[in-house]
Amino acid sequence: MTETPGQNNSQQPSRLDQIEALLLQTNTSLNRVAQQQDRNTQALAQLSQEVRELTSDVTRVLSRSAILDDVLLELRESQEQHQRNFEEHQRTTNAALNQLGAILVQLTRIDPQN
Repeated sequence: MTETPGQNNSQQPSRLDQIEALLLQTNTSLNRVAQQQDRNTQALAQLSQEVRELTSDVTRVLSRSAILDDVLLELRESQEQHQRNFEEHQRTTNAALNQLGAILVQLTRIDPQN
């Protein structure tokens, strides 16, 4: 008895049936891969958007930080200038008080009764 295509002596699938089964498995696998690729593409697009937003936020924060650094520097310089001014006023005030004290001593020597 000779085997004809499509016949099966020992109930094993024919070579054509095996190829067809492999093609179906491959097709199913390719569909799963395509679906996963779509999900990955969407996730990548979302991640890219989040990275752009984060980059924008970082840029904004760095800009504000630079501005605040400049303001802080100006405040330090202003505080130092105010400190110098205060010390100068304190020196001149103390000098004026010393002169007034010396004048008072001289006046008390001139007219000791008052």
